[in-house]
Amino acid sequence: MSYRYSLINNSNQTMKTKQILELMKVGSWIIFIGFCIKAGAILFSTVISLYVNPESAQNLYLGLDLSSLLTYSQQSYLFLISFIIAIAVLQAYLFWLLIHTLSKVSVDHPFTEEVAKMISQIAYYALVTGIIAFVADKYESWLSKKGLSISQDWGATELLFMAGVLFIIAFVFKRGVELQQENDLTV
Repeated sequence: MSYRYSLINNSNQTMKTKQILELMKVGSWIIFIGFCIKAGAILFSTVISLYVNPESAQNLYLGLDLSSLLTYSQQSYLFLISFIIAIAVLQAYLFWLLIHTLSKVSVDHPFTEEVAKMISQIAYYALVTGIIAFVADKYESWLSKKGLSISQDWGATELLFMAGVLFIIAFVFKRGVELQQENDLTV
């Protein structure tokens, strides 16, 4: 009786895990598409603000107003916009990698070298994105000292923290791969 209950309970947990993985994939696709739209909208709005209508810099994307920066210096404007677009593109790429990682994860054998490498790659890109966001935040602070008011949440701290956590998870996965290979050899 206890053994049968254990098999049924294990089967239910496996099914729930698969459902959670599918939900995570769907959520990751939605977020990926959102970041792609954000990057594209900002790029398009930037081109319009530079070549067609400079007033469009007042509302580049969801209320982002960089008109004072464009008036101050077109070079500084392009530099800051480049940070915004680069971060949005890198965040989209992070979720693209996550989608591929989730599609490679097997509930029966989650610890594979391919998944461990993909998690390491996500951690690396999260670190790069966090560093770029940190530099962008410092550049924005420098512009603020020049009298320009720009309020952009770069999320550098969150990205760097996420990168650290992902590096730890990648290490755990690599160790899991080693243990799984050792276990396969002893059986």
